[in-house]
Amino acid sequence: MKFTVADLIDQLPAQEQLSLSKLEKALGLSSGSDQAQLRIALSALVRVGVLQETEEGISRVADEGLIEARLRCSSKGFCFALREDGGEDIYIRDNQLNHAWNGDRVLVRITREGGRRRSPEGGVQCILERSTTSLLAQVEQQNERLVAVPLDDRLLTSIELPASDSQYLKPADEAVVEVKVDRYPVGQLPSQGHVARSLAVNAGPEADLDLLITKHGLGERPAAPRASLRSLEAKERDDLTALPTLLLQGWSASDAPGLPAVSLESSESGHRLWVHAPAVAERMGFGSALDLHLREQAEALCLGNSWLPLLPAALSKAAGFKAGGTEAALSVLLELNAEGELEHYRFCRSSIRVDGAVDAKALQALAERKPKARTTPAALKGIKDQLPMLEQLIALAQLLRQQRLASGSIELDLAMPAIDGLGDLAIPEPDETRQGWLVQLDPASQPAGLLRELVLPAHRALGRHLAALELPAIYAQNPAPDPEALNDVAKAALALEIPLELSADGNVSAQELAQAFAGSDRCRVLQQQLRDPLKPVTLAAEPGPNALAAEPVALAPWCCPTLHYADLWNQHVLALLLSEGKDRPSVRHKTRVDIAGDSSHGLIDWPLLPPSQIQPLEEGRSIALLHRLNGRCRFAAELQADALAMAQARQAEPLVGQTLTGVISGVQSYGFFVEVPPSQVEGLVHVSSLKDDWYEYRSRQNRLVGRKNRRTYMLGDAVEVIIQKVDVLRHQIDLAVVLPEGYEEYTPDAGDADQATDTDED
Repeated sequence: MKFTVADLIDQLPAQEQLSLSKLEKALGLSSGSDQAQLRIALSALVRVGVLQETEEGISRVADEGLIEARLRCSSKGFCFALREDGGEDIYIRDNQLNHAWNGDRVLVRITREGGRRRSPEGGVQCILERSTTSLLAQVEQQNERLVAVPLDDRLLTSIELPASDSQYLKPADEAVVEVKVDRYPVGQLPSQGHVARSLAVNAGPEADLDLLITKHGLGERPAAPRASLRSLEAKERDDLTALPTLLLQGWSASDAPGLPAVSLESSESGHRLWVHAPAVAERMGFGSALDLHLREQAEALCLGNSWLPLLPAALSKAAGFKAGGTEAALSVLLELNAEGELEHYRFCRSSIRVDGAVDAKALQALAERKPKARTTPAALKGIKDQLPMLEQLIALAQLLRQQRLASGSIELDLAMPAIDGLGDLAIPEPDETRQGWLVQLDPASQPAGLLRELVLPAHRALGRHLAALELPAIYAQNPAPDPEALNDVAKAALALEIPLELSADGNVSAQELAQAFAGSDRCRVLQQQLRDPLKPVTLAAEPGPNALAAEPVALAPWCCPTLHYADLWNQHVLALLLSEGKDRPSVRHKTRVDIAGDSSHGLIDWPLLPPSQIQPLEEGRSIALLHRLNGRCRFAAELQADALAMAQARQAEPLVGQTLTGVISGVQSYGFFVEVPPSQVEGLVHVSSLKDDWYEYRSRQNRLVGRKNRRTYMLGDAVEVIIQKVDVLRHQIDLAVVLPEGYEEYTPDAGDADQATDTDED
């Protein structure tokens, strides 16, 4: 079909009816076959109670019991529906999945309310959008059936193949195949598909990249539509070319997205920080074919040493900043006091001149340079005249970082390991991340850390400005973590004798936990436990706090339109405000209001933009768009995690059979996970391999305890392990603990067989 159920529902107004002809037009259905499929879909959705149809048209059914969510399944068969509204996850039993697969967007109805220690249960009522249209699999003959078994064991299914695909029956270590799904399961009919091609397993980095791209369905990305880019006249812009300006470069790939530039001036009360973003939105039409295409792509995707860019090459080249050239930008002047607090701000369309670029080598050379040295290192010669400003930028960024951390923002020392081939993946994005925490970065040595601290105030300024002017922005929200989930982490830390001070109500904050863990010899594994309760950043239509950026009011990202469509959307709003906004009620009024700055707040009681300009923005900022952007954020994070896991598995392959010292990073009833340096690859020691004793799982203490010898395996313990097996395709590492010499194999008796493996006895 040309449309999904989600597409269909998203076209229907919340409380109005839409005629069939208008719905067909909105979905772009012109052929008779497409319109017939729409009729079938409407009939089914009416039967399941999602839609209702009358002579006047089609509308949604107002049913608060139907909850929109996305499925997350495990290889063990446990599935949860993650609610789009941020509510509690809903447990879905396998007989209530109704053929939904991991990652699918669904409507769920709760069948059993949850309790203090139990999640609510529910069933899938309708599949809104399929997440998997193609997958990596291995071909197997199962009795009379030829099937594709997905490599992703969270897809709890197999796919029937035609007999002609038997040519792809090969040993598992030789090849995998890409399977296209031709039919999803319906009633008693299983899913069907066909093999599109075979892929090599052990053919080098290029083949691994092909596996990664194929797994995530990126092999057939639609080409951007042709578009005529607008030229931006310098005479219509504020001339900032005399302002010393630096470009901070973290990434090294030739196709890496362009980043903002910065300038700094001193003032009597503190600093005047300028942040200049590439002027992308002004070069294209809002709602144009190119703009709609970019909404679908939503994110630039890093693959390591290369990128799948968000912007087409022509637009990226036109908007990017280059040293020595005069460039169009959208800029903000941030007036900061001596403590680094934002006091005033003002936006403008500008022309800038980049004087030079700063990379990691330049920052390293600056740090190693002696204060009174007469010579300039080679890495700094291109920015020799801007070195005093660079030093001031570093000092300001360190001040802003201290202020952010003091306000509750969370940093964790969980940077990616140093693995050859990770390339740009090892360098975080300069704006706030998709996670609920920031990677610990030093502004004095890492350009990404320096740029992050300078960009966040610019995002705070636009969030506050657009919220005050009530313009249709896209806001980045980051709510505080659930206290109960944090308390579970605190209990695990207390069991490991980590000193903590609880508040009067018995709770502890995420910041207090992070500070306590930073001084522990088990810092890394405890921080890994802490990151789970931290809620990710989500994009929303309403302003709200962003704990990650230490912003209590509103945060609207806009400085990285080459990375995220949300930034591009907010640039559209900002550019429209600066170029078309009304600074007075009518031409008869002589007094103008500076709508580009915070001095205008509370003074405007007239429409800033005419309905013909504001209405497309309000209609475009739909729930469907926000779902799409949030979904693509999750997709980018999953792609990044998969790329890292594959690189780690490749690093572990040559170590099979070797004995290494690792750290226990997680404990479960079925065994424990060990993180092995230097790649920080994580593998499982299954409890069945511990043949020296019968081990009990003590969940509150995060440990396994031997019944006879009282040997313990506890979170953060150092252990010697042997790497037994590496499955690169599934990112699975099997480990075995080096047991003491002369140990006796323990034979469980009948009493042991009846003994519970999960106990909280001391």
